[in-house]
Amino acid sequence: MTYTRKLIYVAMFIALGVMLPIAFHLVGGAGSVFLPMHIPVLMAGLMLGVKGGLATGMLTPLVSSLTTGMPPIMPMLPIMVVELGVYGIVAGYLYRQCKFPLVWSLVGAMLAGRLAAALVVAGMVAVLAVRLKPLTYIIGAISTGLPGIVIQLLFVPLFVRKLEAVSGTFKQVKLHE
Repeated sequence: MTYTRKLIYVAMFIALGVMLPIAFHLVGGAGSVFLPMHIPVLMAGLMLGVKGGLATGMLTPLVSSLTTGMPPIMPMLPIMVVELGVYGIVAGYLYRQCKFPLVWSLVGAMLAGRLAAALVVAGMVAVLAVRLKPLTYIIGAISTGLPGIVIQLLFVPLFVRKLEAVSGTFKQVKLHE
């Protein structure tokens, strides 16, 4: 896959990551429940690899925050930039480089991203005196986001498999990212 083509796909996933939460909010859905921004980031990591996943994961919440105000700059934006960036890296690494099965790569990315979010919260508490508790934050995020986690586990593998089937492009991503 050429560098230009990969950039286009990253831009497409970022745009999807900005638009999906808007669509969910228009129909009354809550972003913290359905986690719509996570879906394109996880797909980008699985389909584009480490670099494409990282770029999509870090830029999506930033672009969304600057254009829509979601997520709010403090305290959520730094947490989501790191969490989604880790989703992209780990999904790409496990699926594209380690050749883990798709679902296990997805689960590994989701676990690593939540752990990274907890570490960011702990850092923000220590450095910025943010009034969050890392364990409470993660437990709350997981319990609130259970419907979104189920959606991710059901639909991300389905979408990735469908896109891989209709386009040999993603199978041609070089492993030497």
